[in-house]
Amino acid sequence: MNHTINDPAIDVDRQKRDALLAGRLADPFSFLGPHRIGDKLVIRTFQPGARAVDIVLPGAGISDHGELVESLLNLDQSGLFVSSAPMLAADQAYLLRITWPAPEGGELVQITEDPYRFGLLLGELDMHLLGEGTHRELGRCLGANPMTIDGVAGTRFAVWAPNAQRVSVVGDFNQWDGRRHPMRLRMETGVWELFIPRLGAGARYQFEIVGIDGNVLPLKADPVARATEAPPSTVSIVAPATPFQWTDEQWMRDRSRRHSLDAPLSIYEVHAGSWLRNPEEGGRNLNWHELGDRLIPYALGMGFTHLEFLPIMEHPFGGSWGYQPLGLFAPSARFGTPAAFASFVDRCHAAGLGVILDWVPAHFPSDEHGLARFDGTALYEHQDPREGYHQDWNTLIYNLGRKEVSSFLIASALEWLEHFHVDGLRVDAVASMLYRDYSRKPGEWVPNVHGGRENLEAVAFLRELNQVVRQRCPGALMIAEESTAWPGVSAPVEEGGLGFTHKWNMGWMHDSLHYASLDPLYRSHHHNEMTFGLVYAFSEKFVLPISHDEVVHGKGSLLNKMPGDDWQKLANLRAYLGFMWTHPGKKLLFMGCEFGQMSEWNHDGSPQWDLLDQPAHRGVQRLVRDLNRLYEGEPALHELDCSPQGFEWVIGDDAANSVFAFLRKPASQGAAPVLVVVNMTPVVRHGYRIGVPAYGRSPTVWRELLNSDAEVYGGSGVGNAGAVNSEPHPAHGQAQSIQLSLPPLSVLVFKPEG
Repeated sequence: MNHTINDPAIDVDRQKRDALLAGRLADPFSFLGPHRIGDKLVIRTFQPGARAVDIVLPGAGISDHGELVESLLNLDQSGLFVSSAPMLAADQAYLLRITWPAPEGGELVQITEDPYRFGLLLGELDMHLLGEGTHRELGRCLGANPMTIDGVAGTRFAVWAPNAQRVSVVGDFNQWDGRRHPMRLRMETGVWELFIPRLGAGARYQFEIVGIDGNVLPLKADPVARATEAPPSTVSIVAPATPFQWTDEQWMRDRSRRHSLDAPLSIYEVHAGSWLRNPEEGGRNLNWHELGDRLIPYALGMGFTHLEFLPIMEHPFGGSWGYQPLGLFAPSARFGTPAAFASFVDRCHAAGLGVILDWVPAHFPSDEHGLARFDGTALYEHQDPREGYHQDWNTLIYNLGRKEVSSFLIASALEWLEHFHVDGLRVDAVASMLYRDYSRKPGEWVPNVHGGRENLEAVAFLRELNQVVRQRCPGALMIAEESTAWPGVSAPVEEGGLGFTHKWNMGWMHDSLHYASLDPLYRSHHHNEMTFGLVYAFSEKFVLPISHDEVVHGKGSLLNKMPGDDWQKLANLRAYLGFMWTHPGKKLLFMGCEFGQMSEWNHDGSPQWDLLDQPAHRGVQRLVRDLNRLYEGEPALHELDCSPQGFEWVIGDDAANSVFAFLRKPASQGAAPVLVVVNMTPVVRHGYRIGVPAYGRSPTVWRELLNSDAEVYGGSGVGNAGAVNSEPHPAHGQAQSIQLSLPPLSVLVFKPEG
């Protein structure tokens, strides 16, 4: 075609052209795409390396690619193709036919719509919610979302980077060239957006950002990517738009009942990467389908009600166990696709098993492809390292006082609860969020506006998080890992609390584990470590956690915390587990502890499953299974877990013999209590009298429900022949009493008949 010296196709804004060629064009829609200039429609497209670009009309015509309208001029051979097409209306659809050189010679022809002919993408409601920090569906607003616009299928990209000079989408589709697909800035929210036609699920992409100082940053992963490549790759993946077809309607309807405070809650904590490795394939971890085949029936057979996974959100360093995540909307590709994870959850629900995920809103790693200085500024983190740098973990701390950041985290929580149907989140490191001086020396922290150490922004965030979850996700568990005496962690927000449904009882865990680790000779001097937990046991809605943190970093396995020879170690472990399962509070046990693993946990290996070839370890496993069944089957052991009416000391002061006895009571009228007797010495005690309530006619038969010293568990078999009769001898404030033989290092559980 011919162009005159005054042709608007040639007479371009040289400043914008130079900015485009240099990868610095901040407002690409003002220059690229169709523009009416006088009576002509000027079209500009940047296709560096292309041999030719033509404008064609959609549909059949001269060729299968549509009717040729005009060929574009490669201006100065720069890859900027321009043309004026007077026969096109300003709003008329057109296609770009791009001819590329083929690697093996010849040519490749690409037909696509022009990304720069599409108007604004995010609607008014999205922009309003983004602006006020209340958008709860960020995974369907920001990030990469396949969709159809004006009849054209493609993917809409959007990312928050308010201080960037330029943001581009890069990927295989544009040879990772940041000049090819610069995005439009929506200045009112700081969000950049672009629709790329004919790009669909599975496409690899990242964001190339020119920071506030004009420098190109390292390529950034999408903060709200819903799929990723497996590390060490840092690439984000366009996730399919097709929703997963759930079959768990009945489970979701019943979940509130299953999660009520009077329901049993017994959690098996699992690291998905190391629960069971495949030794025949180099020790690789199982994927979600394989875990569904193996883990679900195992946990169910053991009597657990829920699985809790260490964080499965995408994380760059496997040695962090997931506690330094960067993909807060994406299940780690180490275990399969997002759809595969959804299928795993669906299978759990079909089997009657709940799923809880550990979730980390306290901090994030400083990897350059992640959130750190995302647009060249401290965007997600605090600028001041006294607020924004976590010294213990060499990580960055979220700026929770910034509405966009708190909105990002709440949307992440909802992604798992709503879109993946998980049944709860265990919120990690809450104590580090609540205190500005957490693990800091004087002068290393910034007081709040009142001069105090409380992190008021974190408190507000946690309350908002828990309120939103309660409103949108009925029955979902929100469990705090909080290790201090902060009041009201599990109290409702309207009563001044933080609004969690439960809190880990770290004090009980530390005291009871220390007691259990002592030689029985010295336990009498530490008797209060087993009883003190009942002073505050009902101040919060507690979970008793024996978690991964207690069996790593030189702490040894749970079994090897116990004193004595091999037999005593196993007996101590059985007694400790029996005490835990009969103590008020919901239960959590880390994998491997249920059969007495001997070595501490190694995330690069698997639990020592071969120990189950030994009867003693099979006995521990059987005990945990029977404890779970007893806990679920006896209302007295779970209905009043969080109420003082459910517990009564019978013997709490026999320090000399290291014996404890207590009653657990049900809420249900007519249901019987259970009596728990604990002997934490290796001495058999015959004729030990314990007071019991009077029931009906005397004598009452107290049936033995469990004896942790039974031979079937690997014990010595000392017991009471399965039952004892009460006697009309008052003791310990009770109207009657029973005489027992207390096995060594044991827990006994009795229930009155009739």
